[in-house]
Amino acid sequence: MWFDSWSDLVRVLVVGASAYVTVVLVLRLSGKRTLAKLNAFDLVVTVALGSTLATILLSSDVSWTEGALALALLAVLQTAVAWVTSHWPVARKWVTARPTLLLRDGSPIEPAMRSERVSMDEVRQAVRASGSGDVSSVAAVVLESDGSLSIIPAQKFGNGSSLSGVRGYGE
Repeated sequence: MWFDSWSDLVRVLVVGASAYVTVVLVLRLSGKRTLAKLNAFDLVVTVALGSTLATILLSSDVSWTEGALALALLAVLQTAVAWVTSHWPVARKWVTARPTLLLRDGSPIEPAMRSERVSMDEVRQAVRASGSGDVSSVAAVVLESDGSLSIIPAQKFGNGSSLSGVRGYGE
């Protein structure tokens, strides 16, 4: 339970160091998107990368080469999906959630908040975090596809063009 063999420990050290270098190389080669703010798809890929790394480290049934190939495959698939979704907006709908308007001109949009499972307390917290003390001074609160809340103060709303494509705005 506490110790099986020195060879197992040496394997973890050698394969672990090699797998770590492989992860760093794969992440560098796959671009900034892999480490960017995560939407649901990116989160799944990141968790899969971590799980694959753990399997390489701890399972003697998986060789470093198999693990490195699995890491590279995940990065290539993520890059391919990112390319497809950036070139075909229809595909983006299948991979990422559409942003949703939760508050407009200081008034909550209850059906949107219910469907997105966001409470008014969470909206108020985001408004406070943006530096505003008055919800009525907020033109819009948007639940972004990565789960973050964007706050647009009334004095910075302008023509609202940044809300194009947001569910609940202009529909």
